[in-house]
Amino acid sequence: MNDDLSIVPRAMSALDDEAYTEFVESSAAIVSVGASPQAAPALDPPLSGAGGLRGDSLYGPALRLLAVVIPVAVVLATTAQDTSTRRFVVQLGLLAAVWLVTLHAANVSARLSPLVVGVWATSLIGAANGAVVVAAISLMLEGLGIQFWEIALMSFGVFALTYVAESFSMRLGHQRRLLLVGVSRSASELVDDLAANPKLRFKWLGTVADERPEPPFAIPVVGRLVDLPEIVLNTRPDLVVVANVGQRDQALEQLLPVANAGFRIVGLPEIYEYAFGRVPVRDLPQAWFMSLLHLYQRSYSRRGARIVDVVFAVMGLVVTAPLFLLNAGLVRCSGPGAILFRQTRLGEGGKPFEMIKFRTMVEGAEQQGAAVWAAEHDRRVTWVGRFLRGTRLDELPQLWNVLRGDMSLIGPRPERPEFLELLEREVPFWARRSLVKPGITGWAQVQCGYSADAVGAAEKLSYDLYYLKHRSLLLDLAIVAKTAGAVVGRSGAR
Repeated sequence: MNDDLSIVPRAMSALDDEAYTEFVESSAAIVSVGASPQAAPALDPPLSGAGGLRGDSLYGPALRLLAVVIPVAVVLATTAQDTSTRRFVVQLGLLAAVWLVTLHAANVSARLSPLVVGVWATSLIGAANGAVVVAAISLMLEGLGIQFWEIALMSFGVFALTYVAESFSMRLGHQRRLLLVGVSRSASELVDDLAANPKLRFKWLGTVADERPEPPFAIPVVGRLVDLPEIVLNTRPDLVVVANVGQRDQALEQLLPVANAGFRIVGLPEIYEYAFGRVPVRDLPQAWFMSLLHLYQRSYSRRGARIVDVVFAVMGLVVTAPLFLLNAGLVRCSGPGAILFRQTRLGEGGKPFEMIKFRTMVEGAEQQGAAVWAAEHDRRVTWVGRFLRGTRLDELPQLWNVLRGDMSLIGPRPERPEFLELLEREVPFWARRSLVKPGITGWAQVQCGYSADAVGAAEKLSYDLYYLKHRSLLLDLAIVAKTAGAVVGRSGAR
């Protein structure tokens, strides 16, 4: 496979000065999106700080404070034996401060966009961490007089109200203002992808480009690269998106003099990560993979992940033991053939291993020898197999694969070696997904379900690479929750 497929060719021709000026002046009339710097209306103040891309409302901090104070105060007021006002205020102040700190730490340390994982995840992590800290303080300070069941009530209330407050704050928040630098096919796809997701609340201010878009671009051109500093000061964007890798140095040179204007600068991969939880595989530069190895990349403990895999795999095998017997009986009743199905899959580093699952298809489903992806409403699936696939119960034996070390609980789904040559030829960077162990469930699995061709595989890879870069306890928690939702809703299986 040629990784250079990720380089986007330039197909735009430069205009002479007179034609370019005429084009810029007419583009705003063609598409009424954004405004020219001269006609720009008064804008909200720019976002700033580490959390400045949240699109927060002015009421955000007050809502977060109330979300912590209310449940703590209610529990203290209804359970406290000492009715002293001074004691109540001290307890309330201490406990509220703990939860405010842990909630803030969860948001900052997550390094994941709330647009991707949802505010419930950071709210849950922050509330749970706060409960642990409060419990520790209660053990050390006997005079605090807080029981564990009271801490549990407070923690649940903090989680519930924080989730509501964060959701409400994001909904009330102003739109994130984007300024695009460069025009290309990939930039046009970004504009279309954001337009298809209006809930993300992004607003294009315009495009800065030295080339004439062909065909006409979806957002107006408001100037050239040399005008970028003035445009930034006039439009006050939250994000400056550099669409062309080749223009990053030139754009950065223009932006450094106005670096205090409160904006962030990102490339196409970063804006896709922030807004969609995936990366644009076919437009991904090789340099992106440096982000997996750079100095400040948070390390992912292989030993810690292995301990978690073993502990939960053992617990899963013990808890689901009755289901193994039930599934075995159902598969036996579905027709002739083995109860367990064994198939060669590719693991970490491309190493083949034997994956185990309950048989869901008729015996000899691939008798002709050619590997075939499962199709929607596949006739080879038995009546029992359809139930097992819909509830994901056919995957239970893979807990044994986790114990053996072939798989992890969470990671990219293992692919069959028969499809490897096709996928490496058709999908850029396909082999990179084998940098981690495959999993029983994964980010791609819960985001886009099953794939049955190279196009679907490329979409899943875009999510797998995102997970490779951002894997963390918070993201794993989001995957587990989404997997549970898919099982209950019986979605994404074939």
